[in-house]
Amino acid sequence: MTGTPSLAALEIPLTSVPARRNRSGDAACGTPSPADLRFALERALDPAAAAWLSTAGERVRASAGEIASLFPAAGRSCGHGPLPGLSDWTMADAARALLLLAVPVRDDRRLAETLTCYRYGDAAERLSVLRSLPLLGLGPAAIELTEDALRTNDGRLLKAAVGPYAARHLSQPLWRHAVLKCLFTEVPLSSVAALRDRCDAPLLRMLGDLVREREAAGRPAPPDAVALLAAPPTVPPTRSGV
Repeated sequence: MTGTPSLAALEIPLTSVPARRNRSGDAACGTPSPADLRFALERALDPAAAAWLSTAGERVRASAGEIASLFPAAGRSCGHGPLPGLSDWTMADAARALLLLAVPVRDDRRLAETLTCYRYGDAAERLSVLRSLPLLGLGPAAIELTEDALRTNDGRLLKAAVGPYAARHLSQPLWRHAVLKCLFTEVPLSSVAALRDRCDAPLLRMLGDLVREREAAGRPAPPDAVALLAAPPTVPPTRSGV
């Protein structure tokens, strides 16, 4: 957008990088790269919002604790509307992700601030954190946030919680139960990152039991479960972390 202040203060390259794909060819659940987010925001934000985000990024880099007040303000300052070109992401999500990325990784500051933003955030702010997790370089240290989201019945949080971060770090037993919870709450299995990569024999047995139980009760079986059972991946009897 001509005349829009640059977001260069967030120190993220402008090069647009396509969303990653996993080995089985499934899209990585719409997770963009940091460069994608900045690229999209450069074009979507008006000059005042872009200036606010640039200044906010500088403040967070100078003092990580500043994010406590800036993270909730991102929605008011940058807008809650969809971010053009990035499925499911809002402008507030992208702005919050860039603020989290501005927190230094050293001394676990980024981890601490990410946990705080989730714990004290409202549903929209928690959703932003969950969507940001694959980008933050925290390793498994923030998995408790995914586990917390999986205990809710909020479909938006569940969908974000079963993305690429869970695919990499959630234990196999909890991952299986996350898949089942998606079925019970009508979150499409297309939201589950690396579904076919992580699918194993115990999960297929659970899905078969669910389908038979529903059919015996005269109730429709979840279509996603039926589809996966009809064309299951080739899996070993169990995977690690059973």
